[in-house]
Order: sequence, then C-alpha cells, then structure tokens
Amino acid sequence: MIMRKILLTLAVGLLIVSCGDKNKGNEGTQSGLLPANFEYKTETGRLNKLHVMKNASGLEVAVINVGARIVSAMVPGKDGSMVNVIAGYEDIQPYLQLKDYSGAVLGRYAGRISGGEISLDRVTYRLRTNEGATMLNGGPRGFSTQFFDIEQPNENTLVCTYFSQEGEEGFPGNLTMTVTYKLTDNNSLDITYEATTTRATFLNVTNQLQFNLSGVTSGSIADQSLFVDASSYVEVDNNKIPTGRIVPVNADINFSSSKALSAGSPYDVMYVLNNPGEKTNLAAKLASSTTGVNVEVYTTEPGIQLYTTTEKPTVILQTQHFPDSPNQEEFPTTILRADSTFYSNTIYKFGIEN
Repeated sequence: MIMRKILLTLAVGLLIVSCGDKNKGNEGTQSGLLPANFEYKTETGRLNKLHVMKNASGLEVAVINVGARIVSAMVPGKDGSMVNVIAGYEDIQPYLQLKDYSGAVLGRYAGRISGGEISLDRVTYRLRTNEGATMLNGGPRGFSTQFFDIEQPNENTLVCTYFSQEGEEGFPGNLTMTVTYKLTDNNSLDITYEATTTRATFLNVTNQLQFNLSGVTSGSIADQSLFVDASSYVEVDNNKIPTGRIVPVNADINFSSSKALSAGSPYDVMYVLNNPGEKTNLAAKLASSTTGVNVEVYTTEPGIQLYTTTEKPTVILQTQHFPDSPNQEEFPTTILRADSTFYSNTIYKFGIEN
C-alpha cells in the first residue's frame, strides 16, 4: 500500500511538471497574445511564430514571420499602467487573408506605382497590379504577404531576412532584404532596413505601424494630437497618383504646429519633410491626452505618409520615399544598383506627456 502511494505521488508530480513545461512555452504576452495562436506551418514547411522583444524599462513588442509584422507594442502610460498602442490581431488567420497591411513591412515598393510598369536603364518591366492598373504596396504578393526568417540575438533585437527573387511581382534583380527591429534603453523602437540586389531595381520600403496611443481598444483618435515637420506635400489626382507637383499644405492638413486630429475626416497625405534625411531632426510627433503616451518619429527618409480611416481608429505614419517615384523624374530617386547597399532607418521614440 505504501509503495502504491509513493508511485501515485510520483506520477502526479511528473504530470504537474509536464504540464508546467508545456505551459511555460505558451505564456502570453503583456498584451494578451498567446504564442500557440500564431503557430502556422507554410506550404514549404516553415513555421510562423510569435517573437517577443523586451527592454530594461518593460517595453514589449511582438512580431510574426509573415510580413515581419509588428502585432502589438506595450508601452507605459501616465498612470503607470502599460498600454497596447499598435493595432493587430489575436491569431494568425487574419494575417493570412491578406485584407490589410497591419504592422507589415511594405515592399518592394511602398505606395503606388501608376500604369503597372517601370522603366530602368532603357528596359521596361511589367508589374503585377492590385488596384486597377496601379501597383499598391508592392503588388498582390508584396513583402507584407511573404515569410521572413527571424533570428533573435538578444532579448531586445529581432533580425528579419527575406530573399526576393528576380521577377517577383515584376521587379528586376535578386534582392536580399534585412529588417532589424531593436528596442533601446530610451524606449525607442529602432527599425533599420538594409538590402542588396544583383541587378538595378527600384526599392521603397517601410512599415505600416497602426498607432492608437490611447490604446487599440479605445475606439477613437479624437483625443490625439499630431505634429509633422512639413510645409508641403505630394499632390495627387483623383486616383491618388502623384501629379508630379509638390505643393504647400492647406489649413486642413497643416500640422506644422501640433493640433488635434479630426476623427471624422480621414487623412491620406504624403508629406515632404522640411529636413529630409536628417535623422536627428524631429519629423513627427503623435500624442494622446488620455493615456499621456507620445511617440516621436525620426527618420532618414524624405517623407511621411499620414493615413487614417473612419473604420479603423488608428494613425499611420509611414516613413518612406514618395509614391510613383519611378515615373516621376523630379522626385528623389528610389533606384538601388548592384554595387550599392540600401539603408534606411526610422526611430519611434515613446514617452509620456508632461
């Protein structure tokens, strides 16, 4: 009888240890995401996972392999509680349906390219379009839909790589893309993009982070104010294709002094920064009067695309080159040649309003 009790006790103990080990690998993030909900095996046998970065101050950012998407970001608010300020989904399925670009790396070309073609070194290339005759954000199978290999050298860094083959979505050149996410000790999300190509190509990459600094469940952006260091923007036609003109901002879209966003009027503006390429210059700042959270934007890019919708209360501040640059000779070039290395850096620095 004693031996049976001992064996039973050992069996229960092993069961508890086994369950504990199983749950240990599936602990939720601060934002409530469960790693098991993001596990997905691709047709080629690669596994999508939830990768989590943290810094010494407790900031937490979660990323998945599909599109190298940032799916949540927990930052401290004015009352000391943590706030999820980047919109995302609770499992992998919505990211596989390709309905939006939430948190994704956009490429090879962020924004629109008109006419479905590009010309480079006297050669014309047909592109895959996904908005009538226009390519939007890299086409129907752009970077946002692709599987990135992700390595985590330390707790606060993720290195995401993707190999884009010659002819993918119509672009020339074999392209090797590396996106490095890093959480710094000063509460910044530092994003670096680097790429090389075997043949001259066009490249314009960014990340469509969808911010709501009042919390992604708040349901409004009306309590948030915006500053953008820009006095002009890229004029577009009725199809949202650039006319080639850079024009002064009007009162409705002038954020050169911080002011409240209009929750009822969606924005879709490509701002031309006053100090392009100067990473030490404050390019934009978004702030919430409810949580006190703010985010400052610093970038090597020449422009910021501001985008909001009435359906999804978030604010997008995409740092990038201008749309349709391959067809606009006056715009800054987006050509990457085989003897060069593409480099772009954007920093989103989180803080609390005084």
